[in-house]
Amino acid sequence: MRSKILVVDDDERFRGRLVKALAARGYDALEAGDVDSAVALAREARPGRAIVDLKMPGRSGLELVSELCGIDPAIQILVLTGYGSIATAVEAVRRGALDYLSKPLDTEQILSAFERDNDAPAAQAGERSTPSLARVEWEHIQRILADCGGNISQAARVLGIHRRSLQRKLSKLPPLE
Repeated sequence: MRSKILVVDDDERFRGRLVKALAARGYDALEAGDVDSAVALAREARPGRAIVDLKMPGRSGLELVSELCGIDPAIQILVLTGYGSIATAVEAVRRGALDYLSKPLDTEQILSAFERDNDAPAAQAGERSTPSLARVEWEHIQRILADCGGNISQAARVLGIHRRSLQRKLSKLPPLE
């Protein structure tokens, strides 16, 4: 029997590519674009795994994590986001998510996150890796810069820092997890 994975993301293009990639690897990939349709699909199909985007219109991915765990406490859930923060990572894991991963990432990284948890000893099950504060700051700056169309002066105003300070931060390599 093929393993069922529910993919929930409001970005139709990303969701479609991920579903195709999972299907090509032998998974029965189901897809939903919002929390309500994901809950209905999960009740009907009973997937063993779910990949959930954090930010969606309407209800958030965190709410979905709680609902999916209510439907099946054994479901393995990965939360994906382009807007990473330590607070939401902790909240996602507290609600029952297996791990919290920052976009962009590929199918192999997602599948290895599921496998990492299966290989982890029971004593380490509660220990989850969260991004460093420097990494979260770097990702936030990148998101704001993208929202500003690459305009450094505008991004600096949104961030509330001097333009030269932002340029120095941007000149550095992204910090490792």
